[in-house]
Amino acid sequence: MKIGIIVAMDKELRQLQQLFSDGSVRVEKCGIGKVNAALGAQRMINDFKPDVIISSGCAGGHGDDVQVQDVVVSTELTYHDVYCGTAIDNATQYGQVQGLPARYPVDPTLLEKAIQTGAKPGLIVTGDWFVDSKEKMREIVGHFPEARAVDMESCAIAQTCYINKVPFISFRVISDIPLRDTDASQYHNFWDTVADHSFQVTKTFVESLWK
Repeated sequence: MKIGIIVAMDKELRQLQQLFSDGSVRVEKCGIGKVNAALGAQRMINDFKPDVIISSGCAGGHGDDVQVQDVVVSTELTYHDVYCGTAIDNATQYGQVQGLPARYPVDPTLLEKAIQTGAKPGLIVTGDWFVDSKEKMREIVGHFPEARAVDMESCAIAQTCYINKVPFISFRVISDIPLRDTDASQYHNFWDTVADHSFQVTKTFVESLWK
């Protein structure tokens, strides 16, 4: 089995490259944001032809039971900054690219193995916005109250994998809780204080795919 792992930033790349030396696992950086994520996923699919793609990185968290350094795994994914309107199609939902799924579900077998790692399952929402204020987070969860993590890449990778028929799942280490932190200080402190094992959940999940 060939497994592709996509991250957004050098910090995440360094963390994960230290965990994998097997040639059947490739870790690549796509860059920040939806376009970079989609381009990176397509490049990974074209060049490496993985059986599974994993997105790994950090995200802002939401929910009373979500804490900094928890890991959220996607049950499904959607966009928090996409709205195609109702002029053409009244059935298109907020967050949905017209003609594509409103939410991208995760393969049930992958999700079952992911939950066994101790990751918290839930909806991950994606948009081109670094959420550094309570007001923006309230706007997002107003549309998606069940969201457990907010990031800038996962759903774009999910869309690319959906089009290419490649199974996909996303793991997100919670770096900050925007509704509890008004100046994003938790996010910046996260990179100074994050434990060495923060990305071990992804490693444990990858190892479970070979069993």
